[in-house]
Amino acid sequence: MTKQLTIVFALLLLFSCKTPEARKPISVKTGSFIDASVERNKKLNAKEQASIQKLMAQKKENDYIASDSGFWYFYNTRADIDTLKTPIFGDIINYNYNIKNLDGALIYSKEDIKTQTYAMDQEELFTGLREGLKLMKTGETVTFLFPSLKAYGYYGDQNKIGSNTPLICEVTINSITQNQSN
Repeated sequence: MTKQLTIVFALLLLFSCKTPEARKPISVKTGSFIDASVERNKKLNAKEQASIQKLMAQKKENDYIASDSGFWYFYNTRADIDTLKTPIFGDIINYNYNIKNLDGALIYSKEDIKTQTYAMDQEELFTGLREGLKLMKTGETVTFLFPSLKAYGYYGDQNKIGSNTPLICEVTINSITQNQSN
């Protein structure tokens, strides 16, 4: 009897120490929503790029420059002084700007927005403007053409700028104060 009991306990011990098995997922997600979203965004971006290209073709008097960040710009006023520097991380920039849609209709004037002060890369600012300010020097005025993904994107500004709206911004840098730690 003790021999049988020992065998039963040994078998219980042997089978109860089984390694855990991975559970199968209840439902499988295919990523089709993400794929559809990527396709939709590619089409939207292509449409906006075409609209911006058309606008640039109509305004041939401006010497447009394509940025590495995915927007276009031209200089209204360019600083010819080589000693002036572009802002770097932590520099304080004092600037004015306005915002228009691609048709040229004013959305926000310089008076609406007022003079802005921005600590480079340390505060919130929409992507295109943040990247655009890095290209400028004191006294320059630059007009930027931003596709919506570089502007306010899908959500807009929750006020006057709607969803997926490409923008034109005319920006003037009044001063750049270098951060003392730079």
